[in-house]
Amino acid sequence: MTAYILRRLLQMVPVVLGITLIVFVLVRVSGDPVALLLPEDAEQYQIDALREALGLDQPITTQYLIYMRDLLRGDLGTSIRYSGQDALPIVLERLPATLQLTFAALLVAVVISFPLGIIAAVYRNRWPDVSATSFAVLGQAMPNFWLGIMMILLFAVILGWLPVSGRSGLASFILPAITLGTSLAALLTRLMRSSLLEVLNQDYVRTATAKGLQRRLVLLKHAVRNALLSYVTVLGLQVATLMAGAVVTEQVFAWPGIGLLAIQAINSRDMAVIQGVVIVAALIVMSANLLVDLLYALIDPRISYS
Repeated sequence: MTAYILRRLLQMVPVVLGITLIVFVLVRVSGDPVALLLPEDAEQYQIDALREALGLDQPITTQYLIYMRDLLRGDLGTSIRYSGQDALPIVLERLPATLQLTFAALLVAVVISFPLGIIAAVYRNRWPDVSATSFAVLGQAMPNFWLGIMMILLFAVILGWLPVSGRSGLASFILPAITLGTSLAALLTRLMRSSLLEVLNQDYVRTATAKGLQRRLVLLKHAVRNALLSYVTVLGLQVATLMAGAVVTEQVFAWPGIGLLAIQAINSRDMAVIQGVVIVAALIVMSANLLVDLLYALIDPRISYS
């Protein structure tokens, strides 16, 4: 197990290097931050001086080598928008808010999809199945930003039950977590239903039932456990989707996470912060995928890593 984890960690290194190169190039071809920092009537010598101060007067290959040298030292560069502060502390300060929102959204998705998928499979082609399938289709069809706005309008503006925006107490998690987790819950509901239906048709399930085991025991101990592999796989892969959806959700609810930070950094062409957000988000996604792989062995003891 330890050797497998070390091997996976080593495999992350070239992936991170590739991400840094792609983001570095895309950020620099997207526009010149000097144009936003200086007024339109700025003199050419002022433009040249600022470009030199930011290191933008050097060839892009030289800029990338300097960036990688600083990155290996834990320096992501200085923020343009935040008056020359180090980018890494800015990103890390906002990271807990996004992690909390992502975890809350995952919790919402699992709490909804796990029992709903099982019920839909057990009562196939009956009204619980039809209701669960309708929710799955509707949940995937609704855009996050539209759902978030409608929930703000209903529960915050009209009813006044929940806060409109911000991050202050457990109540502030409810609307953004449901907004972010609904689409994933819909996807996982359909997946659990289809996986469980496939498992219920296997010979070992019919054999266990024929031996007189209770239907509930067969369902929970044998069928659901084997259906969990695909469920957990997709759950881990959807962490990247949640991180991407958090950008929109945090914008709608003014949630002070790295998603909102990324939008603000893009608008101001704050290159260091943009690169920091992408790198941190990529590390989170890769760590989540590694965790999912390790969970396989807990779900199915037949799986081993060597």
